[in-house]
Amino acid sequence: MRRNQHVVPAKSGGWNVKGAGSKRATVHTETKQEAIKIARSISQNQHSELIVHGKNGQIQSRDSHGHDPFPPRDKN
Repeated sequence: MRRNQHVVPAKSGGWNVKGAGSKRATVHTETKQEAIKIARSISQNQHSELIVHGKNGQIQSRDSHGHDPFPPRDKN
């Protein structure tokens, strides 16, 4: 099952990696970089998208590791 992976700030501090639609975190880390590394690995395995959020919850970046609905023009 392809679930986009989100890196989000944890309420109690640190960072969580959560699959899209999940209520519980897959992994909790102390640093954002650790969470991104883990989420990238999961999204590459699942051929899904990695979505990184900032401390305010807004999306900071996205990285597609699978079927990209909007690929760059030179990749069509």
